[in-house]
Amino acid sequence: MIRSRHLLAVLIFLVALPTAMPLSASEQAAKPALEVMTLEGKPFTLAEHRGQWIVVNFWATWCAPCIAEMPELSAFADSRHDVVAIGLAYEDTERQEIVDFLKERPVSYPIAQVDVGDPPKDFATPRGLPTTYLIAPDGTVARHFLGPITGKDLSDAIARAKSTAKK
Repeated sequence: MIRSRHLLAVLIFLVALPTAMPLSASEQAAKPALEVMTLEGKPFTLAEHRGQWIVVNFWATWCAPCIAEMPELSAFADSRHDVVAIGLAYEDTERQEIVDFLKERPVSYPIAQVDVGDPPKDFATPRGLPTTYLIAPDGTVARHFLGPITGKDLSDAIARAKSTAKK
């Protein structure tokens, strides 16, 4: 009985860890495009933020891990002048429901709603939520995460990408 409890605890812990998804050769070389209209009615494009690290976070209002990571993503983006973030609400709901949700759980980065039937072409259809991409200043995908992440995860990924680029 004790062993099964420990096994269950380990499994729960492993599921809660963010998973860095391996990048395919095409993902590593690709410079994804993203052009969306935010809920505030402003355009957001990846190209206009070249030279900065960009956090692209797919999330949903019904996703508990997504909700839990939002304040940390917001604080991370606010703490660094070289980072911008965009949240992509990946759910089939009314725009106003997302707007109302964000009134209760505000973030400092822009949010756009994307069509689950027609997600952004240059990003893989999320296999789970949250799904986060870290885009390097040159426009390439530096890291792809599946599951909740922290500011430390992003800082570590940026540091690794910078050290790899120097080699």
